[in-house]
Amino acid sequence: MAAQKPAHAPTPVPDRPHPDATRRSQRSRQAIYDAALALVAEVGYPKTTIEGIAARAGVGKQTIYRWWASKADVLLEAFLDLGEQAVRAAGEAAYAIPDTGDVAADLKVVLRATVDELRDPKFEAPYRALAAEGVVNEQLGREFVTRLLEPSLQLHADRLRAAQDAGQVRPEIDPRIGLELFVSPLAQRWLQHTGTISHAYTDTLVDYALHGLAPR
Repeated sequence: MAAQKPAHAPTPVPDRPHPDATRRSQRSRQAIYDAALALVAEVGYPKTTIEGIAARAGVGKQTIYRWWASKADVLLEAFLDLGEQAVRAAGEAAYAIPDTGDVAADLKVVLRATVDELRDPKFEAPYRALAAEGVVNEQLGREFVTRLLEPSLQLHADRLRAAQDAGQVRPEIDPRIGLELFVSPLAQRWLQHTGTISHAYTDTLVDYALHGLAPR
């Protein structure tokens, strides 16, 4: 009787790489951000729904509700992410107001960039939606101020304090009130459509704020 050949040991199957849950989660989040921003620009905030965002992003509604409580929360994070992308694209200098020694020139540069952003459709629709919703939704409004507006306002205040140290702004001026002289009129005109916004307009705001209205 012929001897049987020894059975070969099964060839080991290499381990398949496990799906990267973190990467998949981040892809889903980005798809949701993009969908929320796109829908608000296309149909407006009132007609934007969680169902619509989910369908546009290719995810289930439950995925969105696992991370956010409302469409306002989704849009706020999407808008913050959009801003962070813009900062990364512009480089680290975007985190600070320049200090060339000329406070008027520095503020004009920053406000001109703000005008360009406010007129960019990519930013305008979600920004308007969040600002409007924040008026009636106190919790969202506070979060909007804390996470979006306050860091920018702090940069303006810091620049005015530096100008005080350089003798370009009176030492008794409260920088937080001072910055409102040029930041708030721009916001009001843009939000309420009381007039056009332009580089010339914000240059004038800075001049009026720094030099006052009384004759000298």
